[in-house]
Amino acid sequence: MKKFRLFCVCLLVVGFCFLRTFGLARSYDGLCSAILHPWGYPCLEYTVTTDDGFILGVQRIPHGRVENVIESRRPVFLQHGLFQGGDTWFENFPDQSLGFILADAGFDVWVGNVRGTRWSHGHVSLPRGAKEFWDWSFDELAEKDLPAMLELIYNLTQSQIYYVGHSQGTIMAFAAFTNAKVIKRMAAAALLSPIAFLSNITSPFARAAVNLHLDQVAKGMGVHQLNLRSEFAVEMVDRVCKSKQVNCGDLLTSITGPNCCFNNSRIPYYLDFEPHPSSTKNLEHLFQMIRKGTFTKFDWGWFGNWRHYASSTPPEYDLLSIPKEFPVLMAYGGLDAMADLNDVALMLTKVLCKVELLYLENYAHLDFVLSVKAKGDLYDPLIAFFKAQSKLGFQV
Repeated sequence: MKKFRLFCVCLLVVGFCFLRTFGLARSYDGLCSAILHPWGYPCLEYTVTTDDGFILGVQRIPHGRVENVIESRRPVFLQHGLFQGGDTWFENFPDQSLGFILADAGFDVWVGNVRGTRWSHGHVSLPRGAKEFWDWSFDELAEKDLPAMLELIYNLTQSQIYYVGHSQGTIMAFAAFTNAKVIKRMAAAALLSPIAFLSNITSPFARAAVNLHLDQVAKGMGVHQLNLRSEFAVEMVDRVCKSKQVNCGDLLTSITGPNCCFNNSRIPYYLDFEPHPSSTKNLEHLFQMIRKGTFTKFDWGWFGNWRHYASSTPPEYDLLSIPKEFPVLMAYGGLDAMADLNDVALMLTKVLCKVELLYLENYAHLDFVLSVKAKGDLYDPLIAFFKAQSKLGFQV
């Protein structure tokens, strides 16, 4: 039971996790050599530097294992969630993983990796152990990392881009799409387990972590990097597990909801790559969303907000500024404990863009990227959505 609990904790999308049974993951030169090349897919490694000095890894799969003659391959960009990296799109077999499926369907697939993750490459001057290296939240991921990666893709392809995000990847999208320069680079977006509001989150684990103020505990202890393979993470998970509302015998369900189609036999393989680090400040920002029920920039407190924003409160992300003609597919699950149905409904009242909904009644949070049935349930409709947009053409 204890080993199973450790396995589950390491697969968190949002929350804390740790590895005690398996130790450190294997060492690889890059995502291409780790996953793509062994399956016979072409893969290229790129780097891009943000304007605040972070060096991000970006991978490109220009076509599937068999290169069909296609006049124009529209680029599609995949953005992972919290405590994940670009590997999350390739961790099941090729006929089950979205990244492989898109490449085989004729798309030019690009994979993003935000700062601090395993497939990013540090900073031009800051060491990874420095406090300043981890001084960021999803504000910087949306304002600096995402635009830098999208600009790289646009410059190399000279084409508008299809966007796919999961969980935190949807938070980044909602925030970044309020930027007119970013939205000009986009053709359409598919947001899986979409999150812009979190006040109704039903995850017992996340609720307990928020109630215990674990973000403040970490900050008070001088922990700026959330390395989920650390002893600190072990202590934090044990603290949450003492809460009566969390069933630590089935932690994965307590965090994400009951995933319908998760392949438990692949857990050792997943643990070769995940979890990836994030920052304590990023977690604090997400906890602010849960506590306040708002979708705003990071709340520095009264004095800090005046210094950063010239206001006593942080500014909200203006979702109404996303063009109403912009096509978006939002896929959400009936059992998702992170993207609650009430929060999804609230988010839909805040946007004017052209939204197509795909409701998967039995899906929880991880099913959107790791379900063995996702091809028929989700990925085929996603591809059909993108191909339909290619005939219509979105222009800002």
